[in-house]
Amino acid sequence: MHELNNDFELTKSFLNGDESAFNRLAVKYHEKIYWHARRMTGNHLDADEIVQEVLIVLYNKLKTFEFKSSLYTWIFTITNTRSINYLKKKNLRSFFSLDDISNSKFEQNDMIDDLESKQKVEKIEKVLQKLPVKQREVFIMRNFDELSYEEISQITGKNIGTLKANHFHALNKIKELVKYD
Repeated sequence: MHELNNDFELTKSFLNGDESAFNRLAVKYHEKIYWHARRMTGNHLDADEIVQEVLIVLYNKLKTFEFKSSLYTWIFTITNTRSINYLKKKNLRSFFSLDDISNSKFEQNDMIDDLESKQKVEKIEKVLQKLPVKQREVFIMRNFDELSYEEISQITGKNIGTLKANHFHALNKIKELVKYD
């Protein structure tokens, strides 16, 4: 409940002209936005671009937020929508065949120091990129962002049964991909 009050207070402060309140919200959610976008796109530069888009939308639209859901859920809705739109725009699937994905080098996150961790991140990103977007979306939100099906339903507008089915199919496909990788 404290987080909800804090988000509410920061939002109100920002709307009353306190720019530093927006900066505190941006700092608070930046990493979560980045990692969701990164897992969706599989690319550091694309994720950074999405983060910038999300923060601009947040800055411009925060006055319309009504606290009917948590700010976190609202930001995730924006992040997820921007990630999917970005993927459609770039049409990543047509740029990469399965062979290209296995041979490509994704941008590395500067925070990851050891080579083994980098290789694990690359492998996870490669596997995620092989999932259909709907399955990838649910898998990432459920397993990495640790959202409930109810929260994912609020963000995506999809019913819980569909989300569970997509998650189930994603898990099976990941098991299959990892087995043959």
